[in-house]
Amino acid sequence: MSRKRQESFGGLYLSSRSSAEGGSRLYRLDDRNRAIGEMFSRIAPRYDLLNRLLSAGVDRRWRRAAVAEMTPASGGRHLDLATGTADMALEIVRQKGNAASVAGADLSVEMMRIGIGKCRKACPGVGVSFVRAPAESLPFRDAVFDSACVAFGIRNVVDRELGLAEMCRVVRPGGRVVVLEFSVPPGSVLGSLYRFYFTRVLPRIGGLLSRREAYEYLPDSVLSFPEPAEFEAMMRAAGCASVTSRPLTFGIATLYVGVR
Repeated sequence: MSRKRQESFGGLYLSSRSSAEGGSRLYRLDDRNRAIGEMFSRIAPRYDLLNRLLSAGVDRRWRRAAVAEMTPASGGRHLDLATGTADMALEIVRQKGNAASVAGADLSVEMMRIGIGKCRKACPGVGVSFVRAPAESLPFRDAVFDSACVAFGIRNVVDRELGLAEMCRVVRPGGRVVVLEFSVPPGSVLGSLYRFYFTRVLPRIGGLLSRREAYEYLPDSVLSFPEPAEFEAMMRAAGCASVTSRPLTFGIATLYVGVR
């Protein structure tokens, strides 16, 4: 990670760097970047609770499946993009062991503060660090990670193609780029039920327990996300040599695995 500018507090780094520090150009946050980061900061205190309630806990199984695709099987250096409250970072440590090191990147300071607390409690002394940075301009050298992952976050990246290209840039040749994202189940019956739950039920539950705006944004962002074949093509264009995908839980989520 660049030392050009780092402000550290409680395990969190706020970083920026110039384009000469590792191959990525400068990226200026726009209003949408800021709005998304601020929205997630507002819902941070109830984020984990709502995730468990709204998914009936199945999101944990999805995360386990995603981390199992990351290499190497033990140890290694890993990037968790859109780390949020660090559920994926913690799952990486659980599966890869204490020899693994994880860098979590996100725009929401408040989400990462919660993640820092969870990591201190669950795996004290293990190499998990956090950096506030946009996906479009990651403060890491080329090919520094064995794997990079993003869980339920790539749809929130304003310049999705650039975010994917940055993930590929920081992963070594032969490493893995793993994306876990919501998707719309195929079929008229299941797809209709899913859309009804996502657009009518979920925002009301979210509004009762947290900020309704975030849970109105969620279905809109999921329903507008590219189909799996289109997103696979985006990953290949970003720098993955090969990409496979598979649906999880009847297609409610899709797991994409790219080989760098």
